[in-house]
Amino acid sequence: MTLAHARVLPEGGGSPSRWLVFLHGILGSGSNWRTFAKQIVREIPGTGAVLVDLRLHGESLGLPPPHTVAHAAEDVVELIRSLEASHPGSRVDVVLGHSFGGKVALAVAAAMRGDLAHVVVMDSTPSARVDRRGSEDTQHIVDLLRELPESFPDRDAFLTWMNDHGVSRPTAMWLAMNVKPVSNTTTYVFRLDIVGIRALLDDYFATDLWPVIETPPGRMRIHVIVGGRSTIVDEADRERASRAERATFDVLEGAGHWVHVDAPDALREVVLGHLRG
Repeated sequence: MTLAHARVLPEGGGSPSRWLVFLHGILGSGSNWRTFAKQIVREIPGTGAVLVDLRLHGESLGLPPPHTVAHAAEDVVELIRSLEASHPGSRVDVVLGHSFGGKVALAVAAAMRGDLAHVVVMDSTPSARVDRRGSEDTQHIVDLLRELPESFPDRDAFLTWMNDHGVSRPTAMWLAMNVKPVSNTTTYVFRLDIVGIRALLDDYFATDLWPVIETPPGRMRIHVIVGGRSTIVDEADRERASRAERATFDVLEGAGHWVHVDAPDALREVVLGHLRG
């Protein structure tokens, strides 16, 4: 099964010669990056973007286990090869990933062995972190979703349930994008496989991908970008990333974990600077 995805084409149409692949975080979808991708495509002529729904997210549902970072990366590599085959003369040479998607992007880089020019890792720890330090809020949400009722009479009932369990209104509304009506019924369900997503998250915390940052394959460049207020990438990891000889390291001081929401202009300028360079 090829991952569900959407494409952002250059203004004025035409087939891009270069594709950028965007990978979202846990419980997200490719559409989270649509606005940002459009801005990048607008600034780099001949470029298109691919907004991917990673396994068990968005419309990429029902993929078989095991649910790991490595298998999520294999899915993306398969999509990249399919995209290049269907668009002769074009190539994917940039993968950008946020949070969980950042670690998947590093695994894609390892699997493609230098076929990429740039990998952009946005507020994602390359370290194994079995204590899940810095990601407690995400872990809490995933654990809470396992307690959801089987169905709801409408989306408002889902929002009420989430609010009653301490989830902020903006986060609950974001999660409600995954609440869908059941055909031929009057009920709504949260359609994501939370057990499978928990397995993805478990593997994220068990996987160490520092070798890709410190010794990238081929001529690939790795760009690590973190939010200054985020707790996802700790001080030790920030120091280690800043010392990597073949990687760049940028801190967006005013941003939290959601770098593309908190500091979109600063993020755009940093990304454009690296891709143009």
